[in-house]
Amino acid sequence: MSATTNHPPLRIAPFRAPTARLALKTVSTSRGSLDGAWWPHSRDLAHELSALADVLDPLSGRITRIAVNPTYWPAIPSSVPVNGHLVKLRWFTTELDPHKILLLSHTTGSWNLLVVPPEAGAAAAGRLMTAASDGSGPPTTASALIAAEHALHGGSVTDRDQDSEEPWEEGDDASSCRTAGARTSLLITAN
Repeated sequence: MSATTNHPPLRIAPFRAPTARLALKTVSTSRGSLDGAWWPHSRDLAHELSALADVLDPLSGRITRIAVNPTYWPAIPSSVPVNGHLVKLRWFTTELDPHKILLLSHTTGSWNLLVVPPEAGAAAAGRLMTAASDGSGPPTTASALIAAEHALHGGSVTDRDQDSEEPWEEGDDASSCRTAGARTSLLITAN
């Protein structure tokens, strides 16, 4: 007697290290308007969101929905693959800060993250990630942090820092950002 199955054979997939540059408040920190910051590598939202959600999904329970403001994203997909399931993506122009992303899950409720512009220099990104993940200051908005960075350090956040010792390049480890943002509570970086 023989048995047949409709299931495809199992495939071995190589381990893929997380690629998100992410700083989060600690769990014990009171959650305010921001829960941390995310510094994407590019404006390719489909690719960048998959990497971000792949990291947050195991930490916070299954990510079910993602909301963004389309102001700084050239293309917005309707869904992104995350750890073997599809997550629906929605955009809001007036309801959501253009410098913020919202990830919803079944267990933690939501993650409100400052989106550091991909073009930001390492020093500016470090300061912004530290400010967004620091639970000791008063609650602030993503746009207020971007505006404060611009006011305190001049130029645009998207300008590369001219006085930075070296830019954060592909392959740099988390210590590069820890130097720029020493108080970051949780920092997840990889190639």
